[in-house]
Amino acid sequence: MGAIKISPDYNWFRSTVPLKRIIVDDDDSKVWSLYDAGPRSVRCPIIFLPPVSGTADVFFHQILALTGWGYRVIALQYPVYWDHLEFCDGFRKLLDDLHLDKVHLFGASLGGFLAQKFAEYTHKSPRVQSLILCNAFSDTSIFNQTWTANSFWLMPAFMLKKIVLGNFSSGPVDPVMADAIDFMVDRLESLNQSELASRLTLNCQNSYVEPHKIRDLAVTIMDVFDQSALSTDAKEEMYKLYPNARRAHLKTGGNFPYLCRSAEVNLYVQIHLRQFHGTRYAAIDAAMMSAEELEVQKGNLQTSDELQETEPLP
Repeated sequence: MGAIKISPDYNWFRSTVPLKRIIVDDDDSKVWSLYDAGPRSVRCPIIFLPPVSGTADVFFHQILALTGWGYRVIALQYPVYWDHLEFCDGFRKLLDDLHLDKVHLFGASLGGFLAQKFAEYTHKSPRVQSLILCNAFSDTSIFNQTWTANSFWLMPAFMLKKIVLGNFSSGPVDPVMADAIDFMVDRLESLNQSELASRLTLNCQNSYVEPHKIRDLAVTIMDVFDQSALSTDAKEEMYKLYPNARRAHLKTGGNFPYLCRSAEVNLYVQIHLRQFHGTRYAAIDAAMMSAEELEVQKGNLQTSDELQETEPLP
């Protein structure tokens, strides 16, 4: 199974970090599943939102590494929601239930779009302190499936899985990326028909981000130079939308860099979050900052050429 091949740390993670289930809606079938790890003294944690095919545990590399450096990390798996407003309302209730006033959001693909929509939804009473957008998009029309979005709920699970798998890399990839793809296929198989149909609906129903509502947020755009489901046009649109964003480019990583290039991704996350150290929006325990700083410097030496890309655009 991909779950075993991808890393020996995965089985250890599953045995040591408890999965919580929380219901915040009147409909008790809507269950949020999440891993909440790291110091509870941190009141502005970083929350990871998965792509269409992902579950909360696809971010196990980030949870293990970042909590080891003193960060509080929450990775989510969202319940069945059929429109963006419904999702945003449910997510707000979840943050209320967790007693979290402000959070940093890392969103991958669909998770990145939902992170932007949530920041937009709460802009009058902000709940989002910053965004890290990994292989994310700002307009669902790029998938050319807005006309079919309302029919996903009718499709059988095997057909929905075929649609998702069509966006996975099919060419030759290195062994680590191959393991990451296997792992994501395994996670995709664990989702039922309604979970998949609702996510594809959120991914494709006609919607776009209104940047003027979230332009004051600190944003890092993370993407890859090799093959991914995101077109060059979609990437360029993100750069235009956030002209002051930091860019975190990975030479390789495909659709799932947080799995197959986790060391680089974790370093970029640390660099993004360092700007909040020493403030009430720090995602790290103050007592751990010096140790984390050493890790960042060590990582800087190892990947100095990539890190030049994180400078803000002129």
